[in-house]
Parts: sequence; structure tokens; C-alpha cells
Amino acid sequence: MTELFPHIELPITDPTWIFFIVLCIILFAPIIFGRLNIPHIIGMILAGVLIGEHGFHLLDRDSSFALFGNVGLYYIMFLAGLEMNMENFKSIRVKALIFGLVGFVVPMTLGYYANAYVLGYSLAPALLMAAMYASHTLVSYPIVARYGVTRHRSVSIAVGATAITDSLTLFVLAIIGGQFKDGGQNPLSLFWLVCRVALLAVLIIYFFPRVGRWFFRKYSNGVVQFIFVLALVFLSAGLMKFVGMEGILGAFLAGLVLNRLIPHVSPLMHNIEFVGNALFVPYFLIGVGMLINLEVFVGSIGALEVALVMIAMALATKWIAAWVTQKLCRMSKIERGMLFGLSSARAAATLAVVLVGYGIILPDGSRLLGDEVLNGAIALILVTCIVSSFATERASRRIALDENTLKEDGGDDDNEKILISVSNPDTVEHLVSLSLMIRDPKKTDNIVALNVINDSVTSPAKARGGKRLLLEAVRIANSAGVAVKPISRYGLNVASGIIHTQKEQEATDIIIGLHRKSNMMDSFLGGLAETLLNEVHREVIILKMLMPLNTIRRIVVAVPPKAEYEAGFSKWVGHISKLGSVLGCNIYFHAGGQTAMCLRRLLFSHIVNEKVKIIGMDSWDDLLLLSADVNYDHLLVVVSARRGSISYTTAFDRLPSQISHYFSNNSLMLLYPDQFGEPTALQTFSDPMSAHVKPVSYTTAFRRFMSKISRRKQ
Repeated sequence: MTELFPHIELPITDPTWIFFIVLCIILFAPIIFGRLNIPHIIGMILAGVLIGEHGFHLLDRDSSFALFGNVGLYYIMFLAGLEMNMENFKSIRVKALIFGLVGFVVPMTLGYYANAYVLGYSLAPALLMAAMYASHTLVSYPIVARYGVTRHRSVSIAVGATAITDSLTLFVLAIIGGQFKDGGQNPLSLFWLVCRVALLAVLIIYFFPRVGRWFFRKYSNGVVQFIFVLALVFLSAGLMKFVGMEGILGAFLAGLVLNRLIPHVSPLMHNIEFVGNALFVPYFLIGVGMLINLEVFVGSIGALEVALVMIAMALATKWIAAWVTQKLCRMSKIERGMLFGLSSARAAATLAVVLVGYGIILPDGSRLLGDEVLNGAIALILVTCIVSSFATERASRRIALDENTLKEDGGDDDNEKILISVSNPDTVEHLVSLSLMIRDPKKTDNIVALNVINDSVTSPAKARGGKRLLLEAVRIANSAGVAVKPISRYGLNVASGIIHTQKEQEATDIIIGLHRKSNMMDSFLGGLAETLLNEVHREVIILKMLMPLNTIRRIVVAVPPKAEYEAGFSKWVGHISKLGSVLGCNIYFHAGGQTAMCLRRLLFSHIVNEKVKIIGMDSWDDLLLLSADVNYDHLLVVVSARRGSISYTTAFDRLPSQISHYFSNNSLMLLYPDQFGEPTALQTFSDPMSAHVKPVSYTTAFRRFMSKISRRKQ
């Protein structure tokens, strides 16, 4: 090549061509290996082998690969913590602890005996090599994200166990490494290391959410928020390295504490995943491949023997750990496969252990871990990443197919379509964010943004302003990876335009902003909302937000008596529960009597959600008592009713004045349920055999009412 192109010297050092080659690998590796049904992660690693110094030596593993690779590793751990289903984490924390401890103890025990009695190593190197078997890296986590099963419990268990096993591995590394530094290690040094890590973790858990919530309320620019999140991630990782632990633990912890502030359907989450999966994570995988030297095993039987033992022990012990966890926790075989797939790959902690051992020089001049162990560790990384990718791919596909089957058998409404009316630039982001959080994520075209232009308005500026609002709504949704259908239409008034569009688009839900009173004679809801409630019998949500939705800490829901008899009861309960799940905040339902019993059956018969609580409310007049419990960072949801509906009472006539007087400084959602049609049982929240709430028609309700009167007369 140098003869044909005399101006080109290998390895290439020009940053422009280095970046071009890396981008070509990131672009074509998934395409080529996808046609061969091979996980593209393997393609990244093998491409790194080919272009590295042990392959064609096109590139050196310079500081750029070290920098971007380090960022990619932190990104993997950060995304793992960010996408963990914190709503169900309490229910699986024991399983994660079991898998983490078993996944550490089994490799350490069996690995030590294999290293000592099969390979003949002494105590310190045998334990250090066993620590490499115990650690694991979530290299195959992007596969799980691609299949959309990151919130499955087996994934959460594996992610939680990763933090446990890697922390224990790093503690072992600190103990053994300390014995060979500065003439030995103080016995109290390990205790102080644990204290420093624990203190730092408490500080991160306490300060990061509060700082993040303040920042997101003050700054709404997507780029600024993205940079802020990255700064917190690397601050956490840097502080963790400063106290003596690896930065991956700090990045994972940052993901956990920011989990609630970055909903998985938000534009910010989409941007974080996009940048990481498009650049940083591939850089890390290519850099891992550039470390691998396959020639070492061709001429050395001893090195090959060490590598085979290391690979066999690493894979066998992690499979045993997954099998033990499956039996102890009564999990399925597919979940066992997911546990094994995610926990079998080695990269970050393994490299840290082997490089520390390789750098320790013994008094006789030899290294604590020799060249054969270093090359065996590189082979271990390659083989385990390949095995992990195939195992995770298979398990993810099976889990995704099972979840899709369940949704098809009894999932969300197939005809769901949410209509949002945009007319105020200050409310566009809130309305779009709410629609993104309550929509069915399996559908691609279920949000419609509408701007109505009054026929009497002839100003071209009004029309242009409406189109800008629609473009802003589309931009916000597109940044979250969701398509929105924009509609601009003329009408006699805004209400008639919304009503006609709802009928034309067959919208099942309407979301509008709360009307601002323009004079003393104006009503609380305004003419638009009152007209909609009279003419449209689908679910209508009226929203007033004083802060971004992702900074809400609690949802307080006031449910009127007999709300369970409305046709849209299970539907709005599903929407509120989904909103709370996305935001990761507590939901307090205030209801009384039969309504509370129906809510309890609907919410708790199928799943146990510790973030949902049902509190008794003696009468609807107790709504005013909630003013003492609803803080400025809470969302008050008032389930109201249209005049003439089953759950309507005259107390609703006083609702506008009560809200204006007692809840003027709170974020508010007024929810009017569906008023016709059969209610759809939410399979996500209820057992159809035990928790189905049977609707009551107007005729039946009237007959019950007359029978009560007749019994009183008797």
C-alpha cells in the first residue's frame, strides 16, 4: 500500500483519517454482521482486531481510543442505571443481591482452585485471576436496549448484580494490590476505603437529584440539559476514582439517582442513548478489539493452556451462578439465559485486574501476572464478549416475542389516538410531554397536534404563529423518537375546530391547557373546555403545569364516589399509573368506600406496586383537606365528571372556586373520563378474572335508585 500511495504511512496518525476509519466501522459493521445474523457488537470487536497493531496495524491504540473508550464504558454503566426499572427494583433487589453474591463467590472459589491446582499458581496470583472470572461488564447491554426489554426483571437483576460483583472484585484488587505496594497494606486501609465509598455514595444520592431537579426547572434547553447530565456522570465517576474505586461504579450510581429525572420517553433520554450508541460505545468496543493479539497462542502451548482454563472457568462459573439464582428465585429458563448472557462478558474490571497484576514486579524480577496471563485475559475478553452477545441476543429475542404476544392477547386499545391542542407557546412542551408519557409506545402514529385558527382572524401573523407552534410540537416529539401528525385548520372557533378534528381523526383522548381568565366574568375552565365537555364524550385532560413534568415528586389523585361506574374508569387509572411509572414517583389515590375497593382490585390484583397507595376519603368535601398534603412539586389530579354522568354531584359546581382558592400554586390536571362505550380491562394493571369492573348503565343506576326510595318508604 505504501508503494502505491507513497504519501500514506502506516499506522495512520492523521486525526481526520482516524475518525473516518472508525466511522466506517461503526457504519458498516452492523450492516455486514446483521446479514450474517451475528450481533454487531462482535463486528466492532473483530474490526478492532483487524485494524489494531496485532492485525493490519492501520491504527495505533492512541489516547483518543483510551479517552473515547473510557467514555463509552462509563456510558454503558450510566445507561444501565438510567434505564433500570426503579418502580420494580425494590421487588427484585433481593434477587439482584443473590445473583451478585453467587456470581462473585462461585467464580472466586472454583477459579482459585483451578488456578492453584491446574495451572500451579501461588495464592496471590491465583486469587487475582479468580477475580477476573468474578467480574463482568455489560458489553451486550446495547442488544437488550435494541430489543426494548431493558425494564424486564431479569435485566434489572443482572444490572444490579453487576454493581455488586464489580465492587467486590475491585475490593479484592485493592487488598491484593496493596500488599505489594509500599511494603504492604495497613489492615485499616480496606476499612477506610469502604467508609470513603459509602460516604461518597450517600453524598451523590442526596445531592445529585436535588441539583438535577433544580437545574431542569430552571433550564429547558435540550443541549444544556444533555451537557449537564454528562457533567454529573463524569463528576460521579471522577469522585469515585478519587476515593480509590473504579469510575464505572460512580457512573452506574449517577444513572440510578438521575433515573426519575430522565423519563425513558423524554427527548433528553433519546439524545443520551443516541450519542452513546452512535459514538462512545462503539469506540469502546473497537478499542477492546485492538488489545487482542491472536498470534500469542499459535507458538506457545503454555499460553494456550492458560487461556483455555481461564475461558472455561469464566464461562462455567457464570453459568452456574445463573443456574443457582434461577433455582433459588424460581425464574424461567429464558431469564436464566438473560442472566448468563449479560454477566458472561469481561472487559473493564478484567483489564483493570490484569494490568495491575502485570505491573507488580516481585523481588525476583518477575511479574505477579506474567505475559501468558495478560494474553489469556485478552483472549478471555474476546471469547466471553462473543458468547455474551449470542446468549443475550437469543434471550432478548425470546423475551421480546413473549411480551409482544401478551400485549396482542390483551394489551392497550388498538385505536388509541391522542389529540393535543396547541395554542400557547408556554404550554406546548407540557402537553407534548404528557402525551408521550401516557401513549402506547408500541404504536407509531397515535399523537395528533392541532392548531385551530379562528375564521374571524385575518392576520397572517396568527396563522404563522400557529404553524410555529405545530413545528415546535413536532420537534419535541421527534427528539424523543416519536412521530406526530400536525394539523392546522380554520374554524368558527377553537372548540368547533377541536370537535371536528376529534371526529375526523377518531381521537380517543384530548389534552388541552387550562384556560387563563381574561376578565372577572370569565369562567374557570373557559368556554373552550366547557364546550368540549358538552360535545365530546371521550376522555378530556385539562393540564396546568408550573414546572416540567419530569421534576414532579408525587402524584395526588382525588377520585369522586361512584367513579368506578364510569365507562372510562379503567382507562384513566391506566393512564395515571403509566404516568407514575414513567416519572418513577409515588401515586396517592384518595377515594372512599366501594371506589377504593375497585381501585385496589384494579391496581394490586396483578402486580404489587409499592409506589401506589390508596388512602380513604370519607366524602368528596374532604378534597379541601388535600391542600395540606399537596406541595409545590406535586401534581394534583382531580377526576371530575360531566354534568348528568353517574359520578356527577352538585359538589363539582364548587370545584372551580375551590381549586382557584386552595390549589392555585400547584400543578393541576383535571381529568374527565370516557362517558360511553364498554370499558376496556387493562391487562397491565388487573387480572381479568378477578378485577374486572362491570359497567353500570343509566337504566340500571336509575332502577337501583328507585328501589332504594321504595325500601325507605316501607
